[in-house]
Amino acid sequence: MVDVNALLSAAFVLCWSSGFIGAKLGAETAATPTLLMWRFLPLAVLLAAASAVSRTAWRGLTLRGAGRQVAVGALSQSGYLLSVYYAIELGVSSGTTALIDGVQPLVAGALAGPLLRQYVSRRQWLGLWLGLSGVATVTLADAAAAGAGVAWWAYFVPFLGMLSLVAATFLEGRTPAPVAPRVALTIHCATSAVLFSGLALVTGAAAPPAGSSFWLATAWLVVLPTFGGYGLYWLILRRSGIAEVNTLMFLMAPVTAVWGALMFGEPFGVQTALGLAVGLAAVVVVRRGGGPKRRRPVRTGSAADADCTAAGRTAAGPTAARR
Repeated sequence: MVDVNALLSAAFVLCWSSGFIGAKLGAETAATPTLLMWRFLPLAVLLAAASAVSRTAWRGLTLRGAGRQVAVGALSQSGYLLSVYYAIELGVSSGTTALIDGVQPLVAGALAGPLLRQYVSRRQWLGLWLGLSGVATVTLADAAAAGAGVAWWAYFVPFLGMLSLVAATFLEGRTPAPVAPRVALTIHCATSAVLFSGLALVTGAAAPPAGSSFWLATAWLVVLPTFGGYGLYWLILRRSGIAEVNTLMFLMAPVTAVWGALMFGEPFGVQTALGLAVGLAAVVVVRRGGGPKRRRPVRTGSAADADCTAAGRTAAGPTAARR
């Protein structure tokens, strides 16, 4: 029997990793504001047109809920992608950027308890730390080599993007009423289109290059990271919870390193192979560690308690919501 969760996880890892590769491809053709503007502007128009045809999924969305999704999109797409693309434009390698992005699971795991009442088991913590060691092993040599010609502060840029994605994850997790994935994707992409178009116009970088390589890179980024990686991120988050989706993030750096070696001829040695193996072991450990534990909130009748309960259900996935 086909394991749907395993297929979704594999597709998510490949599609999300493709974003780092696509960013490197795009950085060779245009400035970051230009690339991001033309990645999201046509996409937002397309999604808006699709929404006009099918309005069923939009029923029940309140103005407050839409505003929350605008904030989630600004953090998870605009803030995160701007930092990743800019870091790569500054010279930070795709593998190093993926490593810094891979710190996200530890930050999210540490905050999941107090913010969502979704507590990670000891075995899951073991998997998280194991995954971090695998990611560090893969990218240690690459970071040292890339750091020689890159300003020291450039490495803080993707770190800010990682924090932006963590903030978006918890903001979405505390949403009382979950929003349909296609509705959320439309709002997020429209938000990014507005923000990146404004940035491109202000910096005088709105005009796209004439070469076909720019449009090929743009198409790559629209299809794989946006529809594939970004859409699957929220889907897996709702199906399996924060610990599951964030453990998969540990595989991004090893997969990006393998992909970069095949596509760009980047170094791939024993450290990369070892790190990939450790990352895979971390995923197995967390998958067998069971779902995240949630404390039952004290029912005082307050709005805060209702929000925390709904947030715990959203983050833990459909199984917890039915209990």
